[in-house]
Amino acid sequence: MAEEEETKNKGFRLLGILDVQSIPCSREAILHGAGGSLAAGLLHFLATSRVKRSFDVGFAGFMLTTLGSWFYCRFNNAKLRVQQRMIQGSMQNKLVYEGTALDPTKKPAAETPSGPS
Repeated sequence: MAEEEETKNKGFRLLGILDVQSIPCSREAILHGAGGSLAAGLLHFLATSRVKRSFDVGFAGFMLTTLGSWFYCRFNNAKLRVQQRMIQGSMQNKLVYEGTALDPTKKPAAETPSGPS
């Protein structure tokens, strides 16, 4: 029974070191890289008919597409987390200051002159 749980939680490991399921954006980056390598290698082969060079171009396409996709996804995730933290902080401040004089949504009352000018 314990062995079944271990195999379920193990996930897919790429090259024995990279756990694709636990690292954010890795699955999408690998899939984009596979598509990029196929497109780059095939297009280069159709243009030049050189097999070895087309493989090299395909491998370079895989590396560039995978890294580009991974960095783009990680950057967007980091930006989203920062926005979520800002929104949570704003919501906490609204709850704390709601109904007080420091409430940012409360419009200040118009000041009336105290005496004739």
